[in-house]
Amino acid sequence: MKQVATDLSVDFVSGAVAHRLRFGGGRGQDLAKAMGLRAGKTPMIVDATAGLGRDSFLLASLGAQVTLIERSEQMHALLAQGMERAAKEGGVFREIIDRMTLLKGDAKDLLPGLSGEAILIDPMHPPRKTSALVKKELRQVREIVGNDDDAADLVGVALRHALKRVVLKWPAKADPIEGIRPCNHQILGKTTRYDVFMTG
Repeated sequence: MKQVATDLSVDFVSGAVAHRLRFGGGRGQDLAKAMGLRAGKTPMIVDATAGLGRDSFLLASLGAQVTLIERSEQMHALLAQGMERAAKEGGVFREIIDRMTLLKGDAKDLLPGLSGEAILIDPMHPPRKTSALVKKELRQVREIVGNDDDAADLVGVALRHALKRVVLKWPAKADPIEGIRPCNHQILGKTTRYDVFMTG
């Protein structure tokens, strides 16, 4: 196992995550809309590729029960530490963390046993075609988790087991992942798009 990115940490209490918590725009945000959060509807969510846990934290902050799956041992440990620190803050942070459940393993193996209404998949994105350097933090994540070469397989498993929808988070201008059926609709942001596949 590669041991790298020693200064990488998962922080839900300060920085970008805390800012998004306070000023993010609630259920009007693209991610929330893609996942099916709307007035009176709060689906049970599975984040099949938890990574730094930010999307899960945001969704939990909007009231959703979120199960996070992370297969990288190192990333899982960072997530567990970050969640523990946030819970110790108490108050709203504690409430949000209480809605998050972290599992370790390969989502392809775990999804069949979970009854997720909405499954979020955010694979490592293809390397940028532009020369602009990807943020250091994301480079560090890639060093730990590698490239998700099995993303199409994971989407396939998710489509078979999601009760209502699967959402693929992908760069706005990137080509679709080969071997996946066309999505039902998309939510397009400036840099990110959410491909929504309805299953129910």
